[in-house]
Amino acid sequence: MFDLDLSAAHPLTAYGWDDGFAESFTPFAGRGFVPGRVVRVDRGRVDAVVPDGDGIRTVLADTALVATSDPMRVPCTGDWAVIDLANGRTGGHVDGVVRALLPRRTAFLRSASSKRSEGQILAANVDHAVIAVSLADALDLGRIERFVSLAWESGAQPLVALTKADLVPDPAGLAHLVADAETVAPGVQVLAVSAEAGEGVDVLGAVLAGGTSALLGQSGAGKSTLANALVGEDVQDVQAIRDRDGKGRHTTTTRDLLALPAGGVLIDTPGLRGVGMWDAEAGLARTFSDVETLAGDCRFHDCAHETEPGCAVLEAVASGQLAERRLESYRKLQRENLHIVAKTDARLRAELRRDWKQKQALGRHMMERKRGTGR
Repeated sequence: MFDLDLSAAHPLTAYGWDDGFAESFTPFAGRGFVPGRVVRVDRGRVDAVVPDGDGIRTVLADTALVATSDPMRVPCTGDWAVIDLANGRTGGHVDGVVRALLPRRTAFLRSASSKRSEGQILAANVDHAVIAVSLADALDLGRIERFVSLAWESGAQPLVALTKADLVPDPAGLAHLVADAETVAPGVQVLAVSAEAGEGVDVLGAVLAGGTSALLGQSGAGKSTLANALVGEDVQDVQAIRDRDGKGRHTTTTRDLLALPAGGVLIDTPGLRGVGMWDAEAGLARTFSDVETLAGDCRFHDCAHETEPGCAVLEAVASGQLAERRLESYRKLQRENLHIVAKTDARLRAELRRDWKQKQALGRHMMERKRGTGR
């Protein structure tokens, strides 16, 4: 029987095991099963760390028993799984089988890269979502807003890491870039780091110690190099930097869970070419809290901040209090989020269809009036 002792010396504590997960595992205790933290997923099988006496070991487990057509419920890196080590299903080279997944506390989701109405979970049970943004390119504030919105929605605490800071030798210029990132991510810590020069890595490591963190970002953002610096050894492959622009190529192809030397674990994810919104209304509200606060002073409670009289948001843009780019980004992400929600919500989809028909009818009416044919 698996021992649920949660003393500091417990072998799974360093991987995030605590009283809450132990309680969730209780129905499976005494049945020959053990809990395991999923450290990697690959083609229907997972690598997971499980207790082994006073230590741990990594096992390979088949996920056939928890196979599902719902992409939101398939095992992913960071999950806590119930593993049966006595009844592997696919031969001696597989150590066991995943019987169930323990309830997730947080999950970083994006819209799947397809035209289907599906979400994709990039990492589960994450405390900090570290958004890596390379300073080898012009700072993409819209991308930061998108990632931060999804991070807030996941339940994790976002943190923006401006990587390759050594490419910005001017301290004043670097401080300006940090300030710009802070402006579009209210309440989020922004750190400038350079894994190559070792700048800021200790500070970032101290913030992440003791919990589970996910490293997210666009391909070439330097995540693998940063992961190696945080872990303290070369655990992720890093390809050569291109001379012409200082960029690295995408190297990580799976999501790996890595132990940090100061405690806690880091999930390094593949570079993302794009990250679509996925039902992130609350996350958008937190990311654009400045816009939401201004909206509270609009004359109309359902103000769309477009042409309405008494719109406090438009007045803030006109006065320079709010950047027009910020408002445009807010509108864009709100539209995208509403679209993906409508794909999976029949009631909302019907409401949007009715609204669109009303706008079409109004447009026709205005055109008729303009031509002098309407009444």
